[in-house]
Parts: sequence; C-alpha cells; structure tokens
Amino acid sequence: MSEAAQQAGVPLPPPTEIQLKAQAASVPVQLPPTPPETDFDSDDSKSTTSTAPTELDIPLPPPSQQQQVLDVDKPTPDAHVPRDPRLIRLTGVHPFNVEAPLSDLYNEGFLTSPDLFYVRNHGAVPEVQDSECLDWEFSVEGLVQNPLKITLRDLLQEYENVTYPITLVCAGNRRKEQNVVRKSKGFSWGAAGVSTALFTGVVMKDVIERAKPLRKAKYVCMEGADKLPNGYYGTSVKLNWVMDPNRAIMLAHKMNGEPLTPDHGKPLRAVIPGQIGGRSVKWIKRLIVTAEPSDNWYHIYDNRVLPTMIDPDESAKNPQWWMDERYAIYDLSPNAAIAFPAHEEKLSIASAPETYNVRGYAYSGGGRRVTRCEVSLDKGKTWRLANIDYAEDRYRAYEDKNLFGGRLDMDWREASFCWCFWNLDIATSELKDTSDILIRAMDEAMCIMPRDMYWSVLGMLNNPWYRIAIHNEHGTLRFEHPTQPALIPGGWMERVKKSGGNLSNGHWGEAIAGEEPESAAIEEVKEIKMTKDGVDKIIELDELKQHDKAENSWFVVNGEVYDGTPFLEGHPGGAQSIISAAALDATDEFMAIHSETAKAMMPDYHIGTLSPESRKTLESGEPTLESTELQPVFLNPRVWQKALLYSKKSVSWDTRIFTFKLDYDEQQLGLPTGQHLMIRLRDPVTREAIIRSYTPISETSKTGYIDILIKVYGDVPATADTPAKVGGKMTRALDAIPTGHWVDMKGPIGKFEYLGRGKCSINGNSRSVKKFIMICGGSGITPIFQVLRAVMQDKSDPTTCTLLNGNRLIEDILCKEDLDAFQRRNEDRCEILYTLTQGPEDWQGLRGRIAGPLLEKHCTQAEKGDTMLLVCGPEPLEKSVKSWLLGNGWAEEDLLFF
Repeated sequence: MSEAAQQAGVPLPPPTEIQLKAQAASVPVQLPPTPPETDFDSDDSKSTTSTAPTELDIPLPPPSQQQQVLDVDKPTPDAHVPRDPRLIRLTGVHPFNVEAPLSDLYNEGFLTSPDLFYVRNHGAVPEVQDSECLDWEFSVEGLVQNPLKITLRDLLQEYENVTYPITLVCAGNRRKEQNVVRKSKGFSWGAAGVSTALFTGVVMKDVIERAKPLRKAKYVCMEGADKLPNGYYGTSVKLNWVMDPNRAIMLAHKMNGEPLTPDHGKPLRAVIPGQIGGRSVKWIKRLIVTAEPSDNWYHIYDNRVLPTMIDPDESAKNPQWWMDERYAIYDLSPNAAIAFPAHEEKLSIASAPETYNVRGYAYSGGGRRVTRCEVSLDKGKTWRLANIDYAEDRYRAYEDKNLFGGRLDMDWREASFCWCFWNLDIATSELKDTSDILIRAMDEAMCIMPRDMYWSVLGMLNNPWYRIAIHNEHGTLRFEHPTQPALIPGGWMERVKKSGGNLSNGHWGEAIAGEEPESAAIEEVKEIKMTKDGVDKIIELDELKQHDKAENSWFVVNGEVYDGTPFLEGHPGGAQSIISAAALDATDEFMAIHSETAKAMMPDYHIGTLSPESRKTLESGEPTLESTELQPVFLNPRVWQKALLYSKKSVSWDTRIFTFKLDYDEQQLGLPTGQHLMIRLRDPVTREAIIRSYTPISETSKTGYIDILIKVYGDVPATADTPAKVGGKMTRALDAIPTGHWVDMKGPIGKFEYLGRGKCSINGNSRSVKKFIMICGGSGITPIFQVLRAVMQDKSDPTTCTLLNGNRLIEDILCKEDLDAFQRRNEDRCEILYTLTQGPEDWQGLRGRIAGPLLEKHCTQAEKGDTMLLVCGPEPLEKSVKSWLLGNGWAEEDLLFF
C-alpha cells in the first residue's frame, strides 16, 4: 500500500501469498513497489501545473471485510469462493449474478469494495490457487507478426503498471423496469449493477504493440477461462480503441490495491473503461487480433439492443438479427438513479428538517463527462440543476505518483471513465406537495436520458428518467422506487401494473388530467364458480389430514376442500395426480394447469371450507423431506424438489434441450416409462406459479441429469384476420432463465405406464397389447418417444408400433434422427410416417394434417382389442383425432391421451 494510503490512516495489509511466492522464487520478481517515501514536490519541468499538492487528496477504497464461503454456495461449483451475504442474488443460487442494496452501494462512496461490487458470471468461477497466479498464462495470437505467450509474472517484470479509477456497469443495469413493462430475455437487475474501483495492471496497448498487429487487423477478440455451455466466454473491441491511450484499456491484476478476487477475474482480467461490463472479460486467457468482430457465441447473442419491434419470438426465429453488428453495444449511455430517499423510506413532515438532500449517481460512456444532472418535481415540466461531485478529477492532480503499485497515470487524460455523485437540497414543503421526483443526466456530447423507455428483447441499456413516487400518508411521506431487483416485490411500476395501469402511456401509467384512465390491454379473466351452493361445512386441518390416502383423497384449492376420490378413475392425468395432492394445498398446481372446463366441474366435488386457522397453517409452508440423507430417487409425488438448469442446447429456431442436474451424479430420476413430471417456475413480476407437465427424452436409466425437449412458444402478433396470441408462459420463462437457475420438479404423474413386452398399467389396471398406434404433433412427440424407444430397444419385445407424426415444416420434426434409426433397425416392428402441412417441393413424405384419410388407412377395425392408440399434440389435433376414432367404432378405453 502506498504512503498516501498510510497517511490516510488505512492499515497496511499483510503480504499476500502471491507476494510471498514471488519473494521465494529463484528468479527475482519486481512486484508493483510500495515506496518508503513519496516525493510530492515533483520536478515542475515534467508537469504543466505550476504547483503540486502536499498530499494525495483522493478517495481511498472502503475497507473490505473478511468473507467466508456461504452455506448456499457449498453445493455449487463455486464452493471455493467467499462472498458477502448482503449481495442480492438475481439468478438464484448459481451462477452468481448479484448487486448490492442500492443504499449500501451509495454509502460506500466513490470507490466500491470488492464485497459489494456487482458480479456478472455466466457460469462457474474458475478456481485458481494463489500459488498458481504468477504463472497464469495468456496468449496474443491471430493477425500479428509476433505471437506471444505471457504470464502474470511477465506483466509484473517486463511492463509498466498503472492504476486508474474505473466504473464498470452491467448492460442490464435497471432491466427490472423493462421486465415489468414486458418480459425481456434477461434477468432483473435493479439500479445497482454499477460499481467503481481502482484497477492496477498493464495498458493493453503495450502488450498488443509487442505482438505487432498486421495492417489488416481491426479487432481484438478476448476469451476467458470460464467454460460455458456455448464455449468459453468471449467478445471483442476495435483495435484502434485498444491502441488509443485515451481509452485506458488495460489488463488488470489488482482491484483497490489487492489481488483480484475470484468473482472479479482472479488473477487477470480485461478492463474496458466507458463500455458495458460485458466487454471486460474476466479470467483472460486469449487475445486474438482479427479482421472481423468476434464470432464467439456470447459476443453475438448477448449484449445487443435489437430494434424495439423485435420480440423474443422473432429474435429466436431469425438469427440474422443477432448477426448485425450495428446492434452490438459498446459505449454506455447516460444514466442516473436516486439513492436517497431510499425505497420505502419515510419522512415525518412535522419533525423533518426544512430541506431534504436528494442524492444519487450518474454516469455516461465512451469517456464522456456527465455535464448536468437535473431534477424535476412536476413530471418534467420544469427542471433544476443538481450539484455534481467529480471525485475522479482529484486523481488528475498528480503526475507520476505511485498508487497501489501502479503509476497514477491520470494528469494528462481528459476522458471521464467514472460515475459522479449528484445531490440537491429540496424543501420538505415541496416534497409534501408533489407526487414524485425525477432525475435525468446529460453528457458532454449532449446525449440525454429519454423520458420514455426503449424496450428491447434483451432489456439492455435501460435509461429513461429515474422516478421515485411520493405518498403523503397522514403526515408522513413514503418514497417508492420504480422496482426492486430480482424477484423482490415492490415498487410503483409493479403496483401500477397490477392495478391495470398502462406503463407505456408516457405518464408512468397514471391517468392524465381530464382524460379517462388508459389501461393496458389485459385479457378479461373469466370468473368460474368452483363451489357448490349450500355447502357450508367448516373443515379443520386435523380432519383434512385424515384423508391423505388413495381410498380417500381430499385436497384444497383456494381454501376450499374437495373430495377427489370419485374422480380417481376418470382423471385425465391419472389417479396419482389426485393422490399426490391428498391433504395438501393444491392451489398452485390446479390453477396453473387446469382448463375452464375442469374448473367448472369442481362444484360436484366440493365438500366444505377450510377454517381460517387451518388455511393459514397449511399455506405457511410446503411439505419437505424430513430426511437430510441423499435420496436414491429424485422425484417425489408430494414434495417439490429443486433441480439445477445445467445447460441449454438449441435444436431448431424455437426448440431447445434443457438439461437439469439432480442432487448427485448417481441419483436416479424415478420416472416410469410413459409418465410425466411437473416443472414449476414463478412469474418474476406477479410471483404467480407457472406449472407445466413434461416428459424427458433422456433414457429412464440415466443418472444425475435429465434432458427435456421443449418447444418455445412466443407471442404471435395480430394480423388483419387473426387476433394477437400470447406465447407460452412456461416455455418463455424457461428460455429466459440462465443456466445455474433452480427450478422445482414434482412427480411422477400420469395414468399410463409401459411395463415392457406389451404389458401396460392404466390407472393401476393391467392390460396387454400387441400393437401401439402413436399419433403426435410437434413437441407431443416426447411421451410417445419414451414408449417407442422402450419397445424398440428391447429386441425380445414383440409389440409393433406405427407412428403418425404431423408437423408444419421439416425442421419442426423433433427427434427425427432417433426415430429414423428405430425404423431402420426394426423394420418388422416399426413404421414411422411423417406428414407436413408446408413441406418443400422435394418432400417425399405425406402432406396435409393428420385427419380422416390417414387415420382410416392406419387405424383399421381389425386391430381393435389388442391395439392401443397413444395420442399427444396440440388440443385441435387431439380433439379431431378423438372425434374421428370414436365416430368410427373405436372404444374409449383403447384411446390414451397424454
């Protein structure tokens, strides 16, 4: 630590393990020095200033706390990373994407400790021991005359080290506001995805110069050591930016005077000032000089602002949107937020001082200085200038001074790469008489924060005016921020949306004076009566708990008690669906899955109302496994279990294979062939449970992991002839969550189970078949696929199978390679027929929908009795097939609809 830090009263840190290793090395290593004395009277001939200060009057880092590995991280790949428990997790437990509470972040001051510095990780943090840091090696390759391999030891010995204050900002900062208006494909950052530190390292220009780029070189691509589902994380910036000393692009090994921590790139990272944080690659391993921008998956499909009319569905169908480099984000846009008053802060008018100091932060990108911050108390009709503190400028007063082992190389540079803090005293009486506070910032290029949001599919660079609502509640002012990060409820945007206000009306969802309130377009919810008139019995929890068996299954929906026993045989999902809910609150599952028809049937099974005390007890917590021992089987029909989203693989433009990790590698899923499991997520805004049933395509014998094939249904815009259709809630939610996110699973459910060699179980009743006729469309192939595979993989199984698989396009046919292989290897037992409604000219298969002619040919009367039909697909397909089959002599007991 420099003498400046000692003079400021900052305690000297003990030597790090890296420093001790360096001292013990056989080859002497010059680490960034800590001079015994600092000469503040520098040679005036080297400086343009006529006088020099007598001490370093600069902001110094806040003290860091000794952190421990948290219990929540111990089961994850990040079990080696100590972390601060105050950080708010935005993507569940893993991967680690966090921001600090906004008030805590602001209170740390201009510099942020590593404890509260925001973190954006796409996957597991590479584990690098202290003893390995000096030998950490990266390459400089590509369009260069002199390819290099450089270690951290080399950077310390052979290159000049410098120290700069730099603000890093995630491109998703303030994304939660966009997600409330309309769900983007990104998770919900609040307003604290921004932090500032002193970074020490080597200017990247010095490294690239030694490699001697070729004349046609235009970009520097960077790649980290974090291996992810789509390769190593990587991106690129322009070569001329790297070679411009004004840009201050660097390779950093220290943060606030200490070696980088694991979450921040230990031992070496790129730092790209003035640009989104996604360009500052951590755990740097490769610098590749190229003629074109990076072709890395994460450079193309992340950190872009697509045109606002491009919705998630269109962006998934047409990858060309992502390939357009015009939409890539580099420089940050002007942005600002209010830290105080804090969210839900209260101010008593009677005892409050005459003025309140409203304050917050602002920043811009590309080295542009924020030149004004303006506050409005009348919804933007008039503005007043706030005071701005440019703490970054205090570092410019020193030439060639050493700070934390690097030269404080700031005196000549005019670019601004740090946030500034603004504040304004406002009379309490004015706050009492207004309904909100607005802040906007402008930079030296006259770029200004807009009033209205520019929604985009990734929800990035969100920077409309930041607004705090004020509520005068019986002499107390209560302040309300727009949102709270992650899934934390609260904020005026959520409140306005829930009340039906249109957040896109240009007035923050409020009614405009003299006009009728404008509501957002919300589909009218039909109220369906689910209780029986005259049933007034009050049921206590003890009585409910006595009915938790197959022979007597009661369950609760919205506080009402239903007897499901009479419907065990007739339930489309099988008796187990009811038995699994016996004596439990099944509100989430029932309301999320069941149709209006099913809800209309409920009065027939209504037997009473749960008492208020019993309802409160039942709703206070879900059932959990009492044993803490590892379970041999993952699924439990009565308890939601957590599975980790391990990876996503795109099969087609709208279909993915989602791989989930179970509790441990040897654990079995516990799903019989032909049955399903339920997946539960919660809507990030409403917290409403989203529950759907799925059948994995992975082998039933697979352990540790499961693969689920899912078609993502996006919104369909209205046309002149058809109304707009909202896409699938669950499929869009699954597509939006990142790998490392936890989801809930429960099961098995379903009334059908294939036992092998023609033996089946239907609601517990045995049945033998000689032939399956399988009819499916789209992603309805998944339960069919499980049964077909079980038959075909058993060479001693005499059962024959005919599959009628209907789709729109060739690329919509899922699992085709496996299906074709089943037919090729089992010609005597397996016939697969594909039919397309929009097949290409050279299509040799069938054309048209699965309808009468096709069914008549393959579902003949002679096959009844020893033949069973398995059907799964869109509702119109299932209705059409059922109608035709029943109308042509088939018995209902021979038909099974998954």
